[in-house]
Amino acid sequence: MDANKLIEKTTSFKVNGKQIELTLPPTYRLVDILRDSLSLTGTKVACEVGRCGACSVIMNGKLVNSCLIMAYQMEDAEIFTIESLSEERLHPIQEAFLQAGALQCGYCTPGMIIALKSLLDEEEQPSKEDVLTALSGNLCRCTGYEGILRAVDLLTKKRHETIGEGKE
Repeated sequence: MDANKLIEKTTSFKVNGKQIELTLPPTYRLVDILRDSLSLTGTKVACEVGRCGACSVIMNGKLVNSCLIMAYQMEDAEIFTIESLSEERLHPIQEAFLQAGALQCGYCTPGMIIALKSLLDEEEQPSKEDVLTALSGNLCRCTGYEGILRAVDLLTKKRHETIGEGKE
């Protein structure tokens, strides 16, 4: 008999604005719940110890590594994944990544975009140091971060132009 089945508990939380209620072992990881139970595979599994950021999501307004969050920590939580950004069209961060060639292999990209969303939600015009600090929990093994920095520059310039024109 599976010991986890004996201690399953019903947990209620929101993912991308939808109320979810699942019966799970309390130690089941958020990344596994997203990918296996909810079929939200944009969040990637890589290091599984919170070092690479590929599994980054926003939980209760804060950037977290979903591989380190357990089901028992999710009660009444509100979680946003990469899928929440482009339900109808690409998010401006995703458009900037495309324009700046910041996608690389794409495996780390969802975590990078979520980390930048978290930063840009708090800081309208981040400095290069702010961006590098925000991305310090995300590792890219492909090339480097120049494309990502170009994408952030494009995005912040567009935001600045929009604010200057009174469109926001």
